[in-house]
Amino acid sequence: MEFENILKHARHYEKAMTKFLRDMVRLPSEGREEEAVIKRIKEEMETVGFDEITIDKMGNILGRIGNGKHIIAMDAHVDTVGVGERSNWTFDPHEGFEDDATIGGRGTSDQEGGMASMVYAAKIIKDLDLEDDYTLYITGTVLEEDCDGLCWQYIVEEDKLKPEFVVITEPTSLNIYRGHRGRMEIKVTTHGTSCHGSAPERGDNAIYKMAPIISELEALNPNLKHDDFLGKGTLAVSEVFSKSPSRCAVADGCSISIDRRLTTGETWEGALDEIRALDSVKKAHAKVEMYEYKEPSYTGLVYPTKAYFPSWVLDEDHIATKTLIESYKGLFNKAPLVDKWTFSTNAVSIMGRYGIPCIGFGPGFEEQAHAPNEITKKDHLVKAAAMYAAIPKAYINKIQS
Repeated sequence: MEFENILKHARHYEKAMTKFLRDMVRLPSEGREEEAVIKRIKEEMETVGFDEITIDKMGNILGRIGNGKHIIAMDAHVDTVGVGERSNWTFDPHEGFEDDATIGGRGTSDQEGGMASMVYAAKIIKDLDLEDDYTLYITGTVLEEDCDGLCWQYIVEEDKLKPEFVVITEPTSLNIYRGHRGRMEIKVTTHGTSCHGSAPERGDNAIYKMAPIISELEALNPNLKHDDFLGKGTLAVSEVFSKSPSRCAVADGCSISIDRRLTTGETWEGALDEIRALDSVKKAHAKVEMYEYKEPSYTGLVYPTKAYFPSWVLDEDHIATKTLIESYKGLFNKAPLVDKWTFSTNAVSIMGRYGIPCIGFGPGFEEQAHAPNEITKKDHLVKAAAMYAAIPKAYINKIQS
């Protein structure tokens, strides 16, 4: 395969990718508001010449190239988080900016940059006749920031798409990532009895019952399981809620949310049981449960799921890992860094739930995700597009060799 020619073509499309990415940034696309950006992606896929373009009932867009026996997918979520405190931005997060090397704006790294590179990888495949005995799906998925992997639960269960492997194009600083921790969202609730705040001894304060639980959770965190590759499990209390008849009354209810990160070998059942076993939880008769996600997508579809997102690790010797490493070496004449994400991706469903192998390679920087003044590099878009164009045929060559 002529890797040099692939990279040359990718450079040729730098301006087109930059314009496409800036157009997506200008279309606010927070969770459940992705319709405009999905329509813009469809326009670009039509311009590039995809063989088939489908928008499913959840609102995900699936672009197809080829019609071969081996099914490969590449995924980018197209929803973004909000901008946060606007005064922390030195430029308009939705207008963004560009200079000779950089593109700024919400979503440039996390992760509409991956979408831009994937679409133009398809153009390179067409230009250089790199089609082979494979079918490539380029997916622009929704709701990832709200409920990572829900989009792929729908794609696998309802669209019936089950690729041989999936390239996750979340930002990796152009490194190759082969896993990350899972996560779950946990709710702990205490109950009490309200009374007038002027005589608190008459009541039973649910907030006071929660206080020692929070302290014990903080102490539990350092003692969670450790894995040599993924690192240790963690937990963090992320939200606190209470209710009472008024601000002049003792609270009769209190709940907290826990962000629980799961390393290899940890299960959702075990994570709940660890909390239920705390003395403070037992003493308070607190309820420990997993959240359920059941918000509608922008199409109005509700597809409920428990807020559990399994960890996953792809073996170093897996054919997908080797394919990406060899493609990287062919394009860039050096060995890649093979590592893992700190955060979570749609692979929690694709590989974590369904066992479909996932491997990560993306433009942009993980540390830019959800941060003010988000940027990506134009050179990253180019190199990622070249990789995405090279991977499918390199995989077929590897199978056939």
